[in-house]
Amino acid sequence: MQLVIVESPAKAKTIEKYLGKDFKVLASYGHIRDLPPKDGSVRPDEDFAMDWEIYSDQRKRAQVKAIADAAKNADRLVLATDPDREGEAISWHVLDMLKKRKALPTNVDRVTFNAITKPAVTEAMKKPRALDQDLIDAYLARRALDYLFGFTLSPVLWRKLPGAKSAGRVQSVALRIIVDREREIEAFKAEEYWSIIANFEHDGTAFTARLVTLDGKKLDKMTLGDEGSAMAAKTAVEEGRFTVEGIETKPVKRNPAPPFTTSTLQQEAARKLGFSASHTMRCAQSLYEAGAITYMRTDGVQMDQSAIDACRDAITDRYSAEYRPEKPRYYKTKAKNAQEAHEAIRPTDFRKDKAGSGDEARLYDLIYKRALASQMATAQLERTTVTLTEGSGQHSLRATGQVVKFPGFLAVYQESFDDKDDEDGGLLPQMREGDSPARKSVEANQHFTQPPPRYSEASLVKQLEELGIGRPSTYASTIQTLRDREYVRIEKNRFFAEESGRLLTAFLERFFPTYVAYDFTAGMEEELDDVSGGRAEWKAILEAFWKDFKPKSDEVMEQKPSDITAVLDTFLSDYLFPERADGKDPRYCPLCDQEGRAGGRLHLRGGRFGAFVACENYPECKFTRRFAQPGADGDEVTEDAVLGNDPETGLPVERKTGRFGPYLQLGEGKEAKRSSIPKDIGELDLEMALKLLSLPRIVGQHPETGKDIEANLGRYGPYLRHDGKYAKLASTMDVFDTGMNAAVTMLAEAAQKGGRGRAKAEPIKVLGKHPTSEAEMKVMPGRYGPYVTDGTTNATIPKDVKPEDVTDEQAIALIDARVAKGPAKKKKKAPAKKKAPAKKKTAAKKPAAKKAAE
Repeated sequence: MQLVIVESPAKAKTIEKYLGKDFKVLASYGHIRDLPPKDGSVRPDEDFAMDWEIYSDQRKRAQVKAIADAAKNADRLVLATDPDREGEAISWHVLDMLKKRKALPTNVDRVTFNAITKPAVTEAMKKPRALDQDLIDAYLARRALDYLFGFTLSPVLWRKLPGAKSAGRVQSVALRIIVDREREIEAFKAEEYWSIIANFEHDGTAFTARLVTLDGKKLDKMTLGDEGSAMAAKTAVEEGRFTVEGIETKPVKRNPAPPFTTSTLQQEAARKLGFSASHTMRCAQSLYEAGAITYMRTDGVQMDQSAIDACRDAITDRYSAEYRPEKPRYYKTKAKNAQEAHEAIRPTDFRKDKAGSGDEARLYDLIYKRALASQMATAQLERTTVTLTEGSGQHSLRATGQVVKFPGFLAVYQESFDDKDDEDGGLLPQMREGDSPARKSVEANQHFTQPPPRYSEASLVKQLEELGIGRPSTYASTIQTLRDREYVRIEKNRFFAEESGRLLTAFLERFFPTYVAYDFTAGMEEELDDVSGGRAEWKAILEAFWKDFKPKSDEVMEQKPSDITAVLDTFLSDYLFPERADGKDPRYCPLCDQEGRAGGRLHLRGGRFGAFVACENYPECKFTRRFAQPGADGDEVTEDAVLGNDPETGLPVERKTGRFGPYLQLGEGKEAKRSSIPKDIGELDLEMALKLLSLPRIVGQHPETGKDIEANLGRYGPYLRHDGKYAKLASTMDVFDTGMNAAVTMLAEAAQKGGRGRAKAEPIKVLGKHPTSEAEMKVMPGRYGPYVTDGTTNATIPKDVKPEDVTDEQAIALIDARVAKGPAKKKKKAPAKKKAPAKKKTAAKKPAAKKAAE
């Protein structure tokens, strides 16, 4: 028996069908081992020794045992994981694990294939090779670098930068790109400019022309900078009689874009389909495992010659001969650090223009059309420019239009771009020199220069690739990490830097400038590529990195948090305290100014929940401002507000702002009463504040048990509680208005539904069986969003995926990915305290001295 190891169950099932009964194909579920998430997993002082442990997830451990048991009875082991650095690493981990368990067969081979089709798989089995140690070394170097960077720097952040969660070798540089764009937008000053547009008609066809020459002088974009000059120019056009002075017709050729790489697929799927990078890769993974497309992690743009021939044949079958160029097209990538180890992403069979369902089908359509268009004929266009001149020759207008003479590849596919240029205009009427088109109207349009746009997921991926930062296969996970850490947010498909992300970037730029420099990170990728190409030794790269990074980390760790904050206060002063229009000191305290205190100046301070701006007169002055509110003046004062005094105690009722939003407080210290402020109460006054502070409210005693029914506000909203059972209330006001009869009824209904007022959820969609657990998979609604489950493992469905569109393949991939991460960490329960034995009644003794605290 020959044992074949691949990554996923879907891939295993397909390949076993191709190979036949003499082969047993098992999935590893991705990586079987990783570095333990604790200090000492990589030991630089021991020649960068690395500890590995099998994932603690029981299903993963069971699968590893199944692989080891099967290997003991196998004559040959074939490692057939993906054809890249990660795939080589997974094979190495499996091999090393089997060696340690003394279960390694005599014959061990490594095979790779770029597509999961029967010809590709059977051909690969005939051409086995040994594991590529250079690729393994590159994986080890990358994994060690990421571990050392994160596990050395993150503790520094936790101790010196409150609110920071983690830093990463690539993630932190990607964050800096987003923050840098935020700074560009803030520094941008809009400039006014005007354009003069004349609307004409000729032979029944309307067209527009732009003023390009005024008083014999050529206009540029910013020449007409105010309304006065614009109106004068408009009058000149209205009073002039314009005739056609020149017509220039110029042929234009456009060639198709190459087939997709990982990066360009993510970019186009974001622009055309609205997919996130992670969703694109999930769909592509399913298509690859189904044998529909070639391997989806690649930066190569070339296609195999047989694929080119098949593509050209498909063009001939679908279109006339003129759509197929005389010679094939060959592409070469221009991306920085590209390895071109694999083909571009393309269909495995150009005779099939459809594959998959739902989002997978949409992505396949994109891949198919892009690959087909890449071998099609050049598009032939004609661009026409018409110049219209006023009788004196002092003023001229220009109209442009474009006509497609032969669509070529445009009949199938047109590449999208983030920045669109509409200068070419539409169709123009047929005109000759000397014609005088009828002028219908003249417009003077005001414009303002625009700041650079915030990054979309597509443009961020493009920027990362152009800078050579990270690898295209990691972009999806890098972006997801930034979102998970809440360093960025996405609004209208654009990235906005959160205050925590901005502060972290400032900290790293000031104290670790080398390691968030674009050139350094790109240079590190080149060094890792040198390792994978056998041109560099991986431990030497680690040694050079660690020699500088560790002392720098130790130096920052020794500094006091207050010193760190003081440095950042100076480093960020232009952002936090910009020049004021009224000429006052940018750091002046508006509250001190209002209350007549002298000397109040603002500074950056560190708090338990992150950085904020506060007055130097604190605590006498209670002015505070969030870090992300630069330049807030007196109208934005966020000091504690006193709503009035409690008539019973005489204590002030204060409205405050904390980490989790606004709240109420009555009293000070440990004895103070506090309450969150719900969003549905409308305007907050003293009466409502006292009601909220009085909670919980006892509705009465339950008629059956005699125990209290309590109404209160909780983490998930207003509720009723009785004898450990709950019922959900519709609004905050119901907490104060619900009577006994209604409360008893709601609690009874909630008990019948099985819990806190929630009926047992019905599945959104029922899917097929999971290939490993063989349990039915379902798409379910959940408190934190929809998820897929096979009854054992729950996996969250990404926000950009509609739950009703989830396919069997997507569900399997999500569940397998969740399994690969290991079980969710649970808090350990404190051991139950033993009941103290009853004390015997004896004569009073002198108490023993207490044991000193250890």
